[in-house]
Amino acid sequence: MDKDQIKQKHIKEYRQIGLLIAYHRKLNGYTQQQLAKSINISRTHLSNIEAPDAATSFSLEILFQISDALNVPVKKFFEFE
Repeated sequence: MDKDQIKQKHIKEYRQIGLLIAYHRKLNGYTQQQLAKSINISRTHLSNIEAPDAATSFSLEILFQISDALNVPVKKFFEFE
């Protein structure tokens, strides 16, 4: 299985994680710009992660940084149906 096949296999999960990131970001009162700056990524990259139609892959390190910045346990980003 090549890299593109793996991404396609998990596209639904990437979308759901992105939506949960957006939800918790908004719940904590952060703009995309504020959160992106706090974890040292571009606002565009964060926007792509959160966008339900983009399904952008990203590293676990970025997810851990988001989790820390929002004070949300990492496991919360995997609580979807």
